[in-house]
Amino acid sequence: MIGLKLPARKRSRDEAEKPFWISFADLMTALMVLFLVAVTVALFAVTQKPDEVAKQQAQRERDIQALLRQITEAAKEYPGIVVRGHAIDFGEQARFPTNAHNFLVDQDHPAPDSKLRSFVSKVILTSARDPLGQKWLKRIVAEGFADQRGSYIHNLNLSLQRSERVLCVLLAASKLAPNALTDADRLLTRELFLVGGSSFNALKPRLEESRRIELKLEFLEVGENRMTPRDAPLDDAPCPLDL
Repeated sequence: MIGLKLPARKRSRDEAEKPFWISFADLMTALMVLFLVAVTVALFAVTQKPDEVAKQQAQRERDIQALLRQITEAAKEYPGIVVRGHAIDFGEQARFPTNAHNFLVDQDHPAPDSKLRSFVSKVILTSARDPLGQKWLKRIVAEGFADQRGSYIHNLNLSLQRSERVLCVLLAASKLAPNALTDADRLLTRELFLVGGSSFNALKPRLEESRRIELKLEFLEVGENRMTPRDAPLDDAPCPLDL
């Protein structure tokens, strides 16, 4: 009997497989928990993002309205210039003769060039340097208007020339203008201002009222940045309209 080997006891199927099934079940449970956490985080992000965007949009509107109130208050020092929404209408302070792009100068409209430079320097550019202006002001479009006489194309070109006249007045060198803007103001003007002609759209009741200029303020959207200005020195070249 010595040396007789007893038959090995068979391990039951349950004993062999139980540890495997227990570890597999734990793995599936862990994966399910991770899946639920990921879904919860994703849902939270999706629901929170619109709320955050809405808050940023609301803050943008409050900031812009505060900046417009600041501009409106400063504009009170210049009777006849009116701020309407995002537009600044120069009214009687800057009119044009019929079929001309030079400002009308007579006893009723003395020194429109000087008034325009003063207003832009003390009101517009001051507001542009304000923290709210630096944050939201995108650009300023100078728009010229014509009355309904003449063809559409002719008046469109005339309106564009009147817009360009605004930039010529603002960028005039000190040797050409008695109250010329400082170099810093001229650089900021070149950075912010654009021109746009409007032909005889937005007509006024009287012909002379239609021959006018307006400044349109445009603002950045949430997340938008102002374009980097072109790095070029100032020059004292004369206005091309006068050549």
